[in-house]
Amino acid sequence: MSLSTVRPAAGAAAVHAPATLLHEFMLAAARTAPDSPAVWEAGPDGSARVLTYRQLERRAHDYALTLDSLGLDIGDRVILESDNSAAAVAVLLACSMLGLTFIPVSPEVPTPRLLAIAATAEPALHLQTADGKREEVPESIGTARFGPDGITVERAPAPRTRHRREAVGTDAAYMIFTSGTTGRPKGVVMSHRGVLSFYRGMLQHSIVTAEDRLATTSPLQFDFALLDIGLALGSGAQLIPVPRELMHWPRRLLRFLTETGATQVDGVPSIWRPVLRHEAKGLATLAGQLRGVLFSGEAFPLPELRQLQNLLPQTRVVNCFGPTEAMAFSLTDVPNPLPEGVDKLSIGFAYPGAEMLLIDEDGRPVEEPGAVGEIHLRGPSLFTGYWDDPEATRAVLVPDPLNPRSGQLVYKSNDLAYRGESGELYFVGRSDLQVKIRGNRVELGEIERRLLEFPGVEAAAAVVRPRQGDDPELYAYVVPARGFTADPLVISAFCKQTLPEYMVPRKVGLIPGLPLTPNGKTDRRALAARAAEEA
Repeated sequence: MSLSTVRPAAGAAAVHAPATLLHEFMLAAARTAPDSPAVWEAGPDGSARVLTYRQLERRAHDYALTLDSLGLDIGDRVILESDNSAAAVAVLLACSMLGLTFIPVSPEVPTPRLLAIAATAEPALHLQTADGKREEVPESIGTARFGPDGITVERAPAPRTRHRREAVGTDAAYMIFTSGTTGRPKGVVMSHRGVLSFYRGMLQHSIVTAEDRLATTSPLQFDFALLDIGLALGSGAQLIPVPRELMHWPRRLLRFLTETGATQVDGVPSIWRPVLRHEAKGLATLAGQLRGVLFSGEAFPLPELRQLQNLLPQTRVVNCFGPTEAMAFSLTDVPNPLPEGVDKLSIGFAYPGAEMLLIDEDGRPVEEPGAVGEIHLRGPSLFTGYWDDPEATRAVLVPDPLNPRSGQLVYKSNDLAYRGESGELYFVGRSDLQVKIRGNRVELGEIERRLLEFPGVEAAAAVVRPRQGDDPELYAYVVPARGFTADPLVISAFCKQTLPEYMVPRKVGLIPGLPLTPNGKTDRRALAARAAEEA
């Protein structure tokens, strides 16, 4: 699609009905409030400025002009290697303008993984920041660098023939690569229609307004970052990408939030742990500034959540739950204050425009409160499929179990949940984290919740070590608080107080921190490998 045929963004920022492609939705405010602040940007000399929606649109258009000159066709893939930034947002908008599919990856991703992604996706172009350090890019892929001053092409993509004229809503907007069970990176393909369906449902929750400043802490290759970009720009608000280096320094992070005037902070729950531990008083000073917190990616430990609410009593906390394959399932307000005795957060109901079903092992709907079933999502926000992996796609995009002859597909999530008395859902765990120990079904999340109840344990994870010809063994790893040396035998005895014998870990190991995936989640594969080595 030539840039001359790109449709301008249209419609009011709160409605977005005319938007078909990602950039039309995110740049709607450029039509209605072009001089309002859009994205905070750090300068090379340590200074900072805020791009308006008019300036953001202009930069995206300039980027698109350069990309268009390379002869790329609609549907061609572009690797975007960058942290989240104003320039990176402009690049993904430029890709949308041309119908290109962007693949966000972290500058910290190991080269072998990047090469595996490139071999799978066969991108036409690799884009990195002007100061990027990546050199090992296959010669078959074009290379370029981008920054506030534009895009500089280093190696042009291989010549190609343009077959397409018009990008449509079912085209792939982006591809997120997650860990695959075979060791091969698994590409989750999301269409413009899918992601915009989620965005529109999300905006009905009125999480932010055009007056807000949303600080996003997630790395760009984590789809949570794309949720934040859509939430902020789709609401006509200001996006503040938090520099990655600040995440390790709670006092500097709080100073940054204060100086930028952030009113909303989004991220995985673990971003709050060092702040709550070391800078609780500093966080309390933001009580009149921070109006909202949205978390996703993992469970928020309830003691830490209660502490956060005590320090920020007027702050709205939203629990966002769901997978990359649908961006999210639900957005649910956390009761404020969280009542005493509550030991589990509700994930509520599906966002407007979607529906969560519970299906049992025999394919029948689960309706009665308390009965566990697997979440199946029905709605227009589902991913298109896994790139070049039809078998894995068929395993999760399955015929509607209620009307299998309809041809409608739903997403089989592997997430287990049960209904409360009012129909709301409560997440139990992953079916792929549900294991059999001596014939008994064991949910690893239940073991982890018990470990976290031990005083002085800050984080915990349970894994299974398979044994050939014998029952698998449970291992657990815990992170003790600073200055506290937990006795593994005492922790095991603590587990025995409430858990049946077959659910008590055979060994409890103390480690300084849980290994994390690039998306900030617990790296269970690394822990399982460690358990195997220790055995």
